[in-house]
Amino acid sequence: MLLKFSDKVRSDLIKYKEELSLELTNILSYWKNFTIDEVNGGFAGKIDNDNNIDGSAPKGSVLNARILWSFSAAYNLKADPGYMEMADRAFRYINDNFIDKEFGGVYWLLNAEGTPIDTKKQVYALAFNIYAFSEYHSASNNLSAKHKAIELYNDLIKHSYDTDKGGYFEAFDREWNPLEDLRLSEKDANEKKTMNTHLHILEAFTALYRIWPDEHLKSKIIELVQYFTTRIINKETWSLILFFDENWEAKSDIVSYGHDIEAAWLLLEAAEAVHDEGIIDLVKSTSVKLAEAARNGLDADGSLWYEYEPSKNHIVREKHWWVQAEAMVGFFNAWQVSTDERFLEISLKNWEFVKRKIINYPKGEWFWGIGEQNEVMPGEDKVGVWKCPYHNSRACIEIIRRIGQSVPPKASSR
Repeated sequence: MLLKFSDKVRSDLIKYKEELSLELTNILSYWKNFTIDEVNGGFAGKIDNDNNIDGSAPKGSVLNARILWSFSAAYNLKADPGYMEMADRAFRYINDNFIDKEFGGVYWLLNAEGTPIDTKKQVYALAFNIYAFSEYHSASNNLSAKHKAIELYNDLIKHSYDTDKGGYFEAFDREWNPLEDLRLSEKDANEKKTMNTHLHILEAFTALYRIWPDEHLKSKIIELVQYFTTRIINKETWSLILFFDENWEAKSDIVSYGHDIEAAWLLLEAAEAVHDEGIIDLVKSTSVKLAEAARNGLDADGSLWYEYEPSKNHIVREKHWWVQAEAMVGFFNAWQVSTDERFLEISLKNWEFVKRKIINYPKGEWFWGIGEQNEVMPGEDKVGVWKCPYHNSRACIEIIRRIGQSVPPKASSR
């Protein structure tokens, strides 16, 4: 997308791209240098801020899928053989250990040695593995990865799709029977349908469609976009409703600023992937409104707060790493769609906050977050079940790519 902008904006964009190119290298170098498990295979399950590895920690399906996606996407940006080596390692480990070859789907959690210890089928995890296998196939042309992504897609549609009310149920036991506890994490509400899982199913289906332009898959992407525009987005506040029962009755009023700004660009990515101009126009307008609403969560230093609970008028002023990464991309996307330079300024200012507070100098990677007293949040992982290279590497990759498309190189002088 080519935009008209001033020399200052051009200079800012070039600098932004250069800095994120370096940061992407730094992030991926950390994961390559510190996380490989030479004893049990795959990758370490837990590392703290001082780079101490917990060799007994369990290994999560989401962590491993996100490692696979990150190195595959980085290879698609820059064909570094070291990135492909890491992607190959991640693919082999997932395929050998996380895939349930008897009942389909993926296990939620393995022990350090690679044996399943939690065999539930969390649909969120299926989505991330579809996402990762699709990106890996794009990078490697590995047909097994493509076939596995399609198999997982079929598992997800067969077992999770609600043929009555539409949408996708959250979780099942190993044999796809209903569970009483459907929660993705302890902080979540125990409801049958969630915004978060639907958002990442959409993300996964979009990636799969790029390598497998199947008409049924296309219809499911369009349907998911429609769920967001008609049910999941609160049209009064232009924020996302987080939890629903099976009948799509809202069960939460909490505002998640990070998810709002993440959805703002992922929805548009999905609409553009299926090349439906009517949906693209609708989602462009929606994307900007989501970004505008997310501005309510901005602090003066450029960071984005975590959550807001309207019923208690309470803001959780923590500044998590993933929220900042999504803010960088989401506000950049809003600038591209609207040409309103306020959004670009927010993205740039957020990156300045990340450099000051979130990057773990000199030990590498990003801290989990900054607490309400402006301190590094204690006791959180640098690597763990949830702390992965996906949000921050993806922010770098997306913005590098977008700037490359937006800023034509200057003609060389003769």
